[in-house]
Amino acid sequence: TACVRSNSNRAAICHLHRQLYGRRYPVLLVSTDGSTVRLRYSEPKRILMLPLDSSTLPEAERKARLRRQFPSKPKAKEEETFEGIDLDTYKKFWKK
Repeated sequence: TACVRSNSNRAAICHLHRQLYGRRYPVLLVSTDGSTVRLRYSEPKRILMLPLDSSTLPEAERKARLRRQFPSKPKAKEEETFEGIDLDTYKKFWKK
């Protein structure tokens, strides 16, 4: 059996396999009304945004946000036809 070293040399050779970070990082918290607060967070992030409560919004703004979040499917474009093009004007570009 091989013995596993659990000391500082092991941490210098590879990264630590852990779920939680050992320190707290400065993060900017943005609330729904736009105010900001600096706080200490367990993960290294720059900005945290609180979710917006859609039940407090007016009906028109709530529908507009839903439309932006879930856009409708793009409409199929009509294909161009060669019926309206005069081919004699492009005759000089054809190879003979």
